[in-house]
Amino acid sequence: MSYSVKELFFTLQGEGAQAGRASVFCRFAGCNLWSGLERDRDTADCQFCDTDFVGTDGVNGGKFKSASELADKICAQWPKGPEGSQEPEGSRAGRPYVVFTGGEPCLQLDNELLREIKSRGFETAVETNGTLNVPSEIDWVCVSPKPGPQMKQKTGSEIKFVFPQSNLKPETYADLDFEHFFLQPMDVADTELAQANLQACIDYCLKNPKWRLSLQTHKLTGLP
Repeated sequence: MSYSVKELFFTLQGEGAQAGRASVFCRFAGCNLWSGLERDRDTADCQFCDTDFVGTDGVNGGKFKSASELADKICAQWPKGPEGSQEPEGSRAGRPYVVFTGGEPCLQLDNELLREIKSRGFETAVETNGTLNVPSEIDWVCVSPKPGPQMKQKTGSEIKFVFPQSNLKPETYADLDFEHFFLQPMDVADTELAQANLQACIDYCLKNPKWRLSLQTHKLTGLP
């Protein structure tokens, strides 16, 4: 199978339970809830996406002809030497870590690619809208529910609900089989509305302690 990748870069995870962890991000091109084109946003199932996932012209982006080729490219982003060395098996501290994201990564992510990158010592994660089933060999599953098609992936490591959404409520997902439940303020350009969204998240988490606040720390720190 070939893979279309928008961008591929090394940074710190900015959100959720793994926030602050050194990570390689592999952003696949394409999504099943929006074309990524502004002219289509108002009619899309998901209208609040803040990510460019169109094409393959980002940093280290491109079309990869095989799982092995893409795994090698991912591996090349991880720092070499003592600082990037893998910790003993069973330890997550310092272990190479890749996050597959999009768009919607499960349009392309498969077990063949996961086996290739895990054979190189990486722990694997996916950030998905949950409308497609996640490959069985993934290590960490983050689902961020969106409007539109029915959510199929109802188990995982964390659920990250962008809040508020007029036609989706966090309580719909509160009884699903996830380890962590996060509320993340919807990112908007309007400063006053952004503050209102943040306060709404805080208020909800205080009233519903199962949910924890997740901030997009990469945006606060200027990281990619």
